[in-house]
Amino acid sequence: MKIIDIIQSDKPSLSFEVFPPKTSDRFESVLSAAAEIARLAPSYMSVTYGAGGGTSDYTAAVCRSLLDCGITPLAHLTCVSSDPSRIRRELQRLREMGVENILALRGDLPEGFSPDTARYRHASDLIGEIAAFGGFCIGGACYPEGHPDSLSGEEDLRGLALKVESGCEFLTTQMFFDNNILYRFLYRLYRAGITVPVVAGIMPVTGAGQIRRLCAISSTALPQRFLRIVDRYGDKPAAMKQAGIAFATEQIIDLFANGINAVHVYSMNRPEVAEAIRRNLSEILA
Repeated sequence: MKIIDIIQSDKPSLSFEVFPPKTSDRFESVLSAAAEIARLAPSYMSVTYGAGGGTSDYTAAVCRSLLDCGITPLAHLTCVSSDPSRIRRELQRLREMGVENILALRGDLPEGFSPDTARYRHASDLIGEIAAFGGFCIGGACYPEGHPDSLSGEEDLRGLALKVESGCEFLTTQMFFDNNILYRFLYRLYRAGITVPVVAGIMPVTGAGQIRRLCAISSTALPQRFLRIVDRYGDKPAAMKQAGIAFATEQIIDLFANGINAVHVYSMNRPEVAEAIRRNLSEILA
């Protein structure tokens, strides 16, 4: 099933992300976690793709297992250190497998990256190639607080408009912890004439260590209400987990109540977190 049809339905959509292992010794545990999350009957599940295609075989295998479970997979595909022949091989493999949806991403820039010699400099380059290949519903990423490499909000919007012009049918946001940031971002998209559906990306923070990592790698704004939760429960793992799930649930309920009908949860391969959120929303999603 095409994800654009899922997220444009009147029924709220709740989906989850899984990421493949970097090494084969953890592959079975990831498959097991993916199967447990699949049993929650999410609207779809996304499967990430390592930098430079480092986990491409695992990504395809997890997608295949989700199809076997009756779940629509969204395969991530990155391009920054790839070439057209490799991209076409990946697309052909996914097509033959029955995968119909791709989240097209630039990927992290490798050390020594030179845009002058790169075939793919932006996700829009990859999106155009997938569109030309045909047969896939194509999604892209967006950043409510601004892409870290964009010099301005206007430049960021131009990049998103180019993604849509190249064939992107929906956007999925980077995580955010203040819904007002998303609402302001959606208004800016509307003003810029970017009207494709936007899926809100939510990360349940269930441990203080996650906060330290987030602060180290991103400029995501952390509202005072959230910081107070971390201050109060950060050194109590069980309490922090419960509070983090509750905070994410409240975010999702507010999004649904304000007409954001599609939410994607970065559940970090943790079935118990996905299950708790799904249970908290049981009547809302019914």
